[in-house]
Amino acid sequence: MKKRTKHSKIWCIVFGLLGVIVLIVLIFMHFGGFSTGENANPEEFVKYAQSVEDITVPENAKIIALGEATHGNVEFQQLKLDVFKQMVENYGVRALVLEGDYGGCEQVNRYIHGGQGTAQEAAAAIGFDIYRTDEMAELISYMRQYNDNVSDDLDLRFYGFDMQRYAYNFQFLNEACKEQGIDTKILQQLMDGEDWNSEFDYPTRIEIITQIKNELKSKKDSAQAIHFADMLLQYCELQVITDTEGSTLRDRFMAENVQWILQQEQQRGCERIFVTGHNSHVAKWGSFDSMGKLLSSEIDNDYYVIGTDFYRTRCNMPTNSSTKRTNQVFYSHNPLAKTAKMAGLDICWLDFADIPENSELYELISQYTYMGTLGEGYSWFMRLLPPSYRMFQPPAVLYDSMIFVADATPTKIITEK
Repeated sequence: MKKRTKHSKIWCIVFGLLGVIVLIVLIFMHFGGFSTGENANPEEFVKYAQSVEDITVPENAKIIALGEATHGNVEFQQLKLDVFKQMVENYGVRALVLEGDYGGCEQVNRYIHGGQGTAQEAAAAIGFDIYRTDEMAELISYMRQYNDNVSDDLDLRFYGFDMQRYAYNFQFLNEACKEQGIDTKILQQLMDGEDWNSEFDYPTRIEIITQIKNELKSKKDSAQAIHFADMLLQYCELQVITDTEGSTLRDRFMAENVQWILQQEQQRGCERIFVTGHNSHVAKWGSFDSMGKLLSSEIDNDYYVIGTDFYRTRCNMPTNSSTKRTNQVFYSHNPLAKTAKMAGLDICWLDFADIPENSELYELISQYTYMGTLGEGYSWFMRLLPPSYRMFQPPAVLYDSMIFVADATPTKIITEK
């Protein structure tokens, strides 16, 4: 009986230790560590934190970029509209440039200029699930209502700088070619192939589209048609290289597209554009040649970036199967975001230019700091590797200012009926 009791105690100890280990692992997986990270002095933080309505940008800024730490939170989508309104009212911006398909965004542009359909249908045309939301529909509705009440020379325009979709680019290129009297028979053959699984290979497609582009160059008022062709060429080039090379090439294309859009706006007499996309694309520096890094190096002080981060997020993300989405909780471990939370600021803006060099806050924005960064993809394995959803960089190197959201809530994707 004594021997059996001794074994029972041993097993109790073993199971107890296992339970403690499991609890420790679960805590680590939930918080991305054993706490929610460090923080600064909330009282000092409040001295410099301002509301989003107080955002100002330098007068020389030509490209004003707003980043988002995640694609799946309501607050980051709402900030697109909130900041854009201020750029329209205070800085004469007339163009919103989105991380979305150029052709799909042209469909939105036609809608906000009186086109048929609904704001939700226009948002769906952009081509990414992340934009099938009430927040994006609200932004589009605002732009349409604004245009309904101003003269043509003051209208707002909607652009996309991405090239990962092709349907609308094909459609609008085909329409433009017909208007210019260019034979579209072979282009139509390309369009008719389901998911491009037709008899044409990508080099052949590139050759055909290049030929059409060259024909358009001899026509008047063909700049946008040529850009539709360029988007298709960029799409084709992305399909024939590796994923690693594709990420770098995509950002290079995006930088070129943003500059093209800026030129179009300047020809209309508008000196500034408002660009919005993921933090990783708009940041001024990165481990690879990102869009923001390229733009910053080319136009320097004319590029102004507002980054974003969260203290805690419940983010809407697709699972690896891509058939379902899930809401997952993450903590950024950003001491600035945590301090905003501790100070009771739900959403606030911190202008790095206002922070004195001899302050604790200046040290935090200048030194390497954890910041949250979530894209379109979730795997439980991320829980074991916090660097997979955080970046470790000096905030002031990446951005000119930042907006912090204490608790970010998940978006709801509107499914097609």
